[in-house]
Amino acid sequence: MRYTPHGKHLIAGDWIATERQFPNEPAHGPACSFSVGTVDLVHRSCAAAEDAFRSYGNASRQTRAALLEAIAEEIEARAEAITQIGSAETGLPEARLQGERGRTVGQLRLFAEHIRKGDHLDRRHDAALPDRQPLPRPDIRMVQRPIGPVAVFGASNFPLAFSTAGGDTAAALAAGCPVVVKGHSAHPGTGEIVAEAIHAAIAKTGTHPGTFSLIQGGDRKVGAALVQHPLIKAVGFTGSVAGGRALFDLCAARPEPIPFFGELGSVNPMFLLPHATRARAEDLGRGWAGSLSMGVGQFCTNPGIAVVADGADADRFVAAAKAALEAVAPQTMLTKGIARAYRDGQARFETRNAVTPVLTTDSHGRAASPNLYQTTAAAWLQDPALGEEVFGPLGLVVRVRDLAEMLRLARGFQGQLTATIHMDAADLADAQALRPVLERKAGRVLVNGFPTGVEVCDAMVHGGPYPASTNFGATSVGTLSIRRFLRPVAYQNFPEELLPEDLQ
Repeated sequence: MRYTPHGKHLIAGDWIATERQFPNEPAHGPACSFSVGTVDLVHRSCAAAEDAFRSYGNASRQTRAALLEAIAEEIEARAEAITQIGSAETGLPEARLQGERGRTVGQLRLFAEHIRKGDHLDRRHDAALPDRQPLPRPDIRMVQRPIGPVAVFGASNFPLAFSTAGGDTAAALAAGCPVVVKGHSAHPGTGEIVAEAIHAAIAKTGTHPGTFSLIQGGDRKVGAALVQHPLIKAVGFTGSVAGGRALFDLCAARPEPIPFFGELGSVNPMFLLPHATRARAEDLGRGWAGSLSMGVGQFCTNPGIAVVADGADADRFVAAAKAALEAVAPQTMLTKGIARAYRDGQARFETRNAVTPVLTTDSHGRAASPNLYQTTAAAWLQDPALGEEVFGPLGLVVRVRDLAEMLRLARGFQGQLTATIHMDAADLADAQALRPVLERKAGRVLVNGFPTGVEVCDAMVHGGPYPASTNFGATSVGTLSIRRFLRPVAYQNFPEELLPEDLQ
């Protein structure tokens, strides 16, 4: 099934075209034109979202769960068309998009099940103690309540799971918050067809149409206007450090500052302990190469740095990684801009005397090939740029002298989404020294695995200290992500009939 986009915005149930147009830049197939977003559409969608909040924010958990499930059904009904337009726009293979679609509908259904059980509400009750001396205690009940309209920015690297109906949107809708999505210009057609699915689900369930709007990209003023709009109460964002920090600063500078939940940059370091490296250096090298090059390295959990004790075992690890990366054919990146940034990142490594090339390749256009470099811990600690993310299949091996230098290096990392320890039983003492350092640096710490691939479940944390994310206490994946869009409210001496339904 071939999907032909109509190029319009969805504003509170109405498909609207604007005069200015921008083209998408598909990896293959013909380009299509899309309406450019405007500040006026921001005002209209935010006003509609606030109006919808009066009913949707007070709707039952069953009602909100039914909407989430209906969205999942409507996405599945458009499965073939979503894969077709998504693959054309992003260059991602069909299997990857099918898997991402499965994750998207899976998290919608998981969130529906979660809110039906009420696990997100954190309900508490301190009963009145009228006879307590010297003062009586009032009856106090507490519950988490939705905060209001939420702005969501689509991500370039996940056209489904982190975009129009992705994790931020699903979490906000589960919490009871209407959503205004700023679509990503890298895949506007994919955003449009998913918005059609949400539109159909809203109509099917009788939900207020202002509960969801999609404003396409093409103008940076739209993003700034959206995060500064007084009716928006929180923002979900996945993207670059520079773009995210600019929006974060706008949120903080508002007359009423609001939370900005931004997932920004991460190099996701791996620490290879001596006994594990000695026992399975080749397997670790091949495994790292597979993780590093998966999806052309365009995952936020891409493990860009491997830290290993210098010596013959490190040589075996590096040789195996190099051989595996040499076998990886050039792959299409998501956008021309991402491909250009990848080449710029490689050039940054090429110009540093402290970095030794292991495998260097030439990348052209939207195609990218893996690159591998190595350096010493002393050189890495003296050059902060070596710790900055290169979005793509580029790896850096950092050789350390001993555990003490490995710990010093670990303490030098900025905040990360993930950190990994590769260990055997004989490495336990070293791992025990490393674990307290890494848990301060990352939201998820792994043992004997590779971080690409984020399970959507109750216990998952996808976040971390800055610059991995702008809020170290939150996650953008898993059921805990719903809590970002709730706030606790205490009700003192309320009659039963006046309490919110979730406290009755």
